[in-house]
Amino acid sequence: MDSKKTIRTLVAMAVMFLILIGVIAYMNRDAVMGKLGLGPDGQDAAEQTAQGDAAQSGAEGQIGEDLSAFLRDETFFDPEVKFQSIETFAGKRVYMVMSSVAKDLRIMIVDSVGKLVTGAPFTVTVQNVGEFTDGNEDGIIYIDGLRAGEYSVMLEELEGYVVPDTITSIQVRQEIEYRVLDDIEYMILTEDQVDAAKEDTFVHSAEETADGSEDTDADTADGAKIGIDVSKWNEEIDWERVSDEGISYAIIRCGYRGSSTGSLILDPMFEQNIQGAIAAGIPVGVYFYSQAVNEIEAVEEASMVISLIRQYDVDYPVFLDSESAGGDGRADGLEAETRTACCKAFLQTVDSAGYEAGIYASKNWLNNRLDMTQLSQYKVWLAEYADVPSYDGYYDMWQYTSKGTVDGIGTRVDLSRCYMNIDTSVDHSNSVEGYSGIVNGDSGNVPVDQDDGGDD
Repeated sequence: MDSKKTIRTLVAMAVMFLILIGVIAYMNRDAVMGKLGLGPDGQDAAEQTAQGDAAQSGAEGQIGEDLSAFLRDETFFDPEVKFQSIETFAGKRVYMVMSSVAKDLRIMIVDSVGKLVTGAPFTVTVQNVGEFTDGNEDGIIYIDGLRAGEYSVMLEELEGYVVPDTITSIQVRQEIEYRVLDDIEYMILTEDQVDAAKEDTFVHSAEETADGSEDTDADTADGAKIGIDVSKWNEEIDWERVSDEGISYAIIRCGYRGSSTGSLILDPMFEQNIQGAIAAGIPVGVYFYSQAVNEIEAVEEASMVISLIRQYDVDYPVFLDSESAGGDGRADGLEAETRTACCKAFLQTVDSAGYEAGIYASKNWLNNRLDMTQLSQYKVWLAEYADVPSYDGYYDMWQYTSKGTVDGIGTRVDLSRCYMNIDTSVDHSNSVEGYSGIVNGDSGNVPVDQDDGGDD
């Protein structure tokens, strides 16, 4: 009896096993038929492949046994996904750079590489003061008439830009400090960013009083050192040939403030000129053409100069070129008191940075447009085009012509005589030691020694 139960149990288990196998085979019938070499509807694999090839013969893809055909099939791979940078996707990231000279606040909007962002009406909120918008979209928002104290500033959101989501604080000073602004480089423009024809409009004031008796030769008849001053107007210069000509020094224009907009603009030939002169062994100084209308702008101008010359060995002084822009310049109409204050602010800032400072101007300018009693501690570079200058004041250099010729310079060039004793064997990043000067009196030009702490 027991043996019969055992047989029935085994049979039942076998039936259940077969049923299970059948269910699994049914569920995987396509795979099973493939293993058996059968296609749908009883077709074998070879027949099915032949039909597939025929269907694909007119399409671009695998053809016959060409296994590389998929490389020519534009639909084979998924479309390439091109990702935008986070900055491009979200907007251009911008930052605020702020500075204060005295009772003012300058806010500059710059990008990730430190360039001013122009062409957008950025707005800032100054806590307890109000909102201010960059109306001319030059990347700078200037606020004056502020009281001394700490101010919190926030840059408002603007479509297409990612702005800081923090509030920045800055201390506004009550009194002007004649020191170099650390962030002045953000304000310096190149000529391709401005209308240079409207901005660079200086006029040699000395030409107004030239009497035609000027000497145009680069000679040293009076024992003075002969030098040149150059700018972009002198075009390409062969400095080795200039050196061979016996030129003792070069005063190079580094930049100017625009006559129209007041922008700080780099002379496009400055770096090439100063590097070329130094490489040729010619000692250098620099000058800046001013159109400042207040002391704050004068500090900016001086700051620009210092930022440009720090990397060079400058033996001769840093001169401020104070002369007319032809009558239409933004600073041409200043009274002598205001113009003198601007010049003094520039010269004090240069002096505080450790450089010798001086003023360049014509006889008429020195006599009538400046109060030289307030500038007596600084070097004077007189521009008077005559055989013998008639200026009665003291001067350290004399620009005696604008019509000089020097081998290596294809244009007419300004020539000057220098009466200072410049020691070019030391680093003059702090000061120039020792000089002699010229003063005109009743007896004419008389060399005099001035004691300013150096060796004569």
